[in-house]
Amino acid sequence: MTNSDPFVIVVGFDGSKQSRGALEWAVDEARYRDAELRIVTVWSKAPMSWYPAMLETAAGEVVAEASPEQQAEALGAEAARSAEGLNVVTRTVHNDSAASAILDAAREANLVVVGSRGHGGFAGLHIGSVSSQVAGHSPCPVLVVRPIPS
Repeated sequence: MTNSDPFVIVVGFDGSKQSRGALEWAVDEARYRDAELRIVTVWSKAPMSWYPAMLETAAGEVVAEASPEQQAEALGAEAARSAEGLNVVTRTVHNDSAASAILDAAREANLVVVGSRGHGGFAGLHIGSVSSQVAGHSPCPVLVVRPIPS
């Protein structure tokens, strides 16, 4: 990156409470720095491992459940709406590893922001596997956002 390149912030977003905190922090930092914000959302279902559930709405209509890719794209769009007025790029990535997708995006970033943990199954952990991998292997500084104690 040269001095004329914009400051780039990458944020990993999976819709979890912690990733929402990371997104909020990244949006504030992007506003402060007049930076480009890149939102990375990852999905990882093999094509034949997902079958849509048929759901009946209150109006009696039958609709198919959104695919993992559609759900990830919707999350990315939701995240982008929270960053209105900023230069935002959303990336919905099909990858078996959220950490790998974030680290790929980090190669062109000045800062990576992640939540301390996502949807993983070990609620007592202070830092999740994705956050740990990103913090340990990123080519640029990483901010791990922890929830504010209540």
